[in-house]
Amino acid sequence: MVRRPLGNHHHGPDTLLVTSDTAQTEQVASETRNGTAEMRELITRAQVVLWDFDGPVCRLFAGHSAEHVAEGLVEWLENRGLHGLLTEAEVESLDPHVVLRAVDRRRPGSDLVAELEERLTEEELKAASSAMPTAWADPLIRTWSAVGSRLAITTNNSPRVVAKYLAGRGLTPCFAPHVYGRTQDLHLLKPHPHCLQRALAAMGCAPHAALMIGDTPSDFLAARAAGVPFLGYARNERKEKVLREAGATAIVGSLEQVLRAVRGQP
Repeated sequence: MVRRPLGNHHHGPDTLLVTSDTAQTEQVASETRNGTAEMRELITRAQVVLWDFDGPVCRLFAGHSAEHVAEGLVEWLENRGLHGLLTEAEVESLDPHVVLRAVDRRRPGSDLVAELEERLTEEELKAASSAMPTAWADPLIRTWSAVGSRLAITTNNSPRVVAKYLAGRGLTPCFAPHVYGRTQDLHLLKPHPHCLQRALAAMGCAPHAALMIGDTPSDFLAARAAGVPFLGYARNERKEKVLREAGATAIVGSLEQVLRAVRGQP
């Protein structure tokens, strides 16, 4: 408990009792204000905005489970007698990108990797049909584009998948032609900064004049490696925790906060 001076005149001790709960509330409010100020500063400086796709723009596997896709890739490998290419942890990750990266590390540049990547792309294309738009993403994208900022997608997903989703939402003009996704060089997936560097080079933008919006540690690490400021999007406490543990400091829980800042609203 702390004692704080009062500014009004009254009889008796000139102090106010402040409980630890009150102090904690004030600390959270202060951190929120600081975070909002950092976010607005990042937005003000950004000439180019680099978006991760699955997360900030949409939930790609909202209606087509990523876990089932990963299981399908593992089963495909098993049917070819190649289950031994994966560790138990990689199999249990239930993450299709973990499976793809693992096979690429052990059979780099092989036809096997190319076929596995194509199978993943086909599953992503199926998922794009039932992907769920991230709340406030569409109006934020349209508004940011309308006020003159240039936008790009920098993602570990296939660019064919991004193109399909953007076309379905009528968002292609906001990004085209700047969609930089997965290539056959799988070792260049984020957290490698390759897709961000491709975007910056094509758009003639210096790293410090750009802003990356992402929702995973790999997004943050790629932005840091490229020298690009980072704004994290965390739709739940778990997402926020892993972003902060990776080193991200500017994080929003809703893109509405970003939209208000872009519109110049308090």
